Amino acid sequence: MADCPTLPPQCQLRPATQADIWAIRRLVLGAKLDPTQLRWQQFWVVEYGGKIIACAQLRHFADAQELGSLVVSKPWRDRDLGTILTQHLSTQAAKPLYLECLGQKLVKYYQKLGFVPVTYPELPPSLQGKFKASDLARRFLGVPIEFMKYS
Repeated sequence: MADCPTLPPQCQLRPATQADIWAIRRLVLGAKLDPTQLRWQQFWVVEYGGKIIACAQLRHFADAQELGSLVVSKPWRDRDLGTILTQHLSTQAAKPLYLECLGQKLVKYYQKLGFVPVTYPELPPSLQGKFKASDLARRFLGVPIEFMKYS
């Protein structure tokens, strides 16, 4: 597992509030991620100067949890904010934690944070339903989607 980085000065990691939902939506849409399952109650955010600069969501399912909607605004990338959010949410998970990512660069990133690739049949039933379209895109269209589990 990667070392525990620290937040840049004057940045704050905190649970999202209802007032954060539009900032979260802007980040997620700007990153071209799926905006359909954004529940502010499941998000943690990094704030700087009253502005949300990073976010991630810990989604709850019957038999698992999913790390999703991880976005760091462009000017703040390469400052470990994604790592800080991932490590924090990994410690918050009360059930097996999974994620889906696109491409080998992200696979390598998440492997450094303690995730390992798993096959679609290895996913819990609740996530198989959620990730069915992704698995079909991976198998039939060659989209480089990977499923991963925190270990």
